[in-house]
Amino acid sequence: MAEFTATVVWQRATDPAEPFTDQRYSRRHAWQFDGGFEMPASSSPHSVPLPFSDPAAVDPEEAFVASLSSCHMLWFLHLAAKADWVVDRYTDAAVGQMARNAKGRMAMTVVCLRPDVRFGHGRAPTRAELEQLHHAAHEACYIANSVKTEVLCEPVFEPV
Repeated sequence: MAEFTATVVWQRATDPAEPFTDQRYSRRHAWQFDGGFEMPASSSPHSVPLPFSDPAAVDPEEAFVASLSSCHMLWFLHLAAKADWVVDRYTDAAVGQMARNAKGRMAMTVVCLRPDVRFGHGRAPTRAELEQLHHAAHEACYIANSVKTEVLCEPVFEPV
C-alpha cells in the first residue's frame, strides 16, 4: 500500500481589521508536497468573490480536473509505449462541470477529458486503436477509479 501526503497551510492576516468571523478573510493558502514543492492555492472566484479569492492561484476544483487529466495521460503514455506507439506530444484541454448532484449538493458532476495526441515515427494507431487505448487508460486510472464523478474521454483524432 502506498501513501501520499500533501500539507495545506493557511494563516489569518495579523491585521486586526481582518476579524475573520465576518467572512471577509483571504482564502489564499499554500499546498506543500514532498520534495519541497509549494504551490499557491485559493478558493475559486466562482465560489468566493474577489478580493477574498486569488484567481492566479490553483483552486481545488481546477486541481481535481488536472488530477484526473494527469492520471489518464500517465496511463495512456505507459500503454502506448507498451504497444510500441511513439507519442511525441499529449495535450488535454480538460473541463469539469459543477452542478447539483442527485442529493442536491454542489459537486463536480462531470469531467470531460479532450486529449489530443501526436505520434512520432512508425505506425500511428487507427481511430479504433486510439479509442481502445484511451479506454484502457481510463480503466487503469487510480483517480478516475476513486471518484463518483462521471469522467468522459473525447479524444481528438487527426488522421495521418
